[in-house]
Amino acid sequence: MSEPPWWKTSVVYQIYPRSFCDTNGDGVGDLAGIRRHLDHLEWLGVDAIWLSPFYRSPMADFGYDISDYCDVDPLFGTLADFDALVEDAHDRGIRIIVDWVPNHTSDQHPWFVESRSGRDNPRRDWYLWRDPAPGGGPPNNWVAAFTGGPAWTYDDATGQYYLHSFLPAQPDLNWANPEVVEAMHDVLRFWLDRGVDGFRVDVVHLIGKAPDLPDDPEEYLPIPHSGLNHRPETHELLRGLRRLLDSYPGDRMMVGEVYLLDTTMVATYYGSGDELHLAFNFPPLYTPWDAERWRSQIEIVSRELDPIGAWPTWVLSNHDNKRHRTRYGGSEARARAAAVLLLGLRGTPFLYAGEELGLEDAVVPDDRVVDPGGRDGCRAPIPWEPAPPHGWAGADPWLPWPPEPGTRNVVSEREDPASILHLYRRLLAARRRSPSLREGDLSLIDAPPGVLAWRRAHQSGDERVLIVNFSAERVTMPPSGLSGLVEVASDGSGEGALFTGEVGPDQALLIDPGATAS
Repeated sequence: MSEPPWWKTSVVYQIYPRSFCDTNGDGVGDLAGIRRHLDHLEWLGVDAIWLSPFYRSPMADFGYDISDYCDVDPLFGTLADFDALVEDAHDRGIRIIVDWVPNHTSDQHPWFVESRSGRDNPRRDWYLWRDPAPGGGPPNNWVAAFTGGPAWTYDDATGQYYLHSFLPAQPDLNWANPEVVEAMHDVLRFWLDRGVDGFRVDVVHLIGKAPDLPDDPEEYLPIPHSGLNHRPETHELLRGLRRLLDSYPGDRMMVGEVYLLDTTMVATYYGSGDELHLAFNFPPLYTPWDAERWRSQIEIVSRELDPIGAWPTWVLSNHDNKRHRTRYGGSEARARAAAVLLLGLRGTPFLYAGEELGLEDAVVPDDRVVDPGGRDGCRAPIPWEPAPPHGWAGADPWLPWPPEPGTRNVVSEREDPASILHLYRRLLAARRRSPSLREGDLSLIDAPPGVLAWRRAHQSGDERVLIVNFSAERVTMPPSGLSGLVEVASDGSGEGALFTGEVGPDQALLIDPGATAS
């Protein structure tokens, strides 16, 4: 049996650098703070880390508006800091994935400054400029994310509009221009040559656009930038990116943010194994704490991805959405059960920093709101120690702390073997032990209402069974020959004992059916 590529069997840990750890006292996390806590990630057992943007940026969208793709913003450190982080992570067996934003730059990027300087500038066509509509106003009816207004801004100096799918400070690149394609390939080469293992590609489905930029259908208008997506032009661009990554050794990869709430469409971005290695599938992220809804999502993913040989991803929280503990009602029992759900499904799980601590979103008062998209709560800083400033360098952090930082912090939870932090560590260790959890098949098992159960099986003969009780009632699994040892329980109860058939409210179990009591 050949070894699968690392990105199929890994657990990826997302770090939002501003919020991870500040080492220089300015209240903003930095690369040195990430490097300082690599020991935590190694102890926890993650395989790779994904870094949200750290590039030079005016920070209109907190780093997703890039003014230099090939340098580190001084807020986060230097290129030398990045190189040291890569080296230290690799020494620990942890791979590095960096965010890459190909759809748009900052309006302060030198490319756009040149493009804006005149209609005859050689870089004019690097962005999407159009004359006003015949009766005046924007060239079409496209809507921008965040603002909800037109996706076009008029430039008085040159008498044309430029396209921005997001903020006006984020002009869209013109990927129909071969010079843009080559320049962006050079960006990837820059980071690949520095040793990065892969890229998380921001809103990658938007880079290909219809040449005539037609109006969106009326039903798309309430959904910003939805009409720009799912263009055939994107797929050839992705194949070019894939060829570039495949030319490097070491299974370099890209996972795409394909923000389409339709798994059938998401599946097309894998191509025939020649486009994205992985694609984020967002419907599960918006699925409530409900067994039948989750069963449906698992069935849809299997139906759409299995026939084309595509490998799924699973995400419960990230920097753009409320943390799952907050979404699921604030219950730690549910947060613990959700950990078993995330780490037990077939595919690559992405774990957002702080989920291992059971964090909830911060309550952000009006005078501290900074994000144009309303995402501050999930971006609250990570508490490392019980006492203020919680392991940060001393200044008040850029956002308020999440609830109860004095107890929900790394030091306190690491000292408590019953904490959710130790639950995550046990689950990650179980994945490393079990080929079925890392790469095995998944089949659903009959279960009582409110309960989701499935079996993972590997060709080596290794098996695991997972049960998640989404209900507030104790349930008994139907007699089906299911037996074995409870390897991990979300609340810690019964671990190492034979499974009795009972599952507690909001409890989740990982069972080794081949094990017997010693």
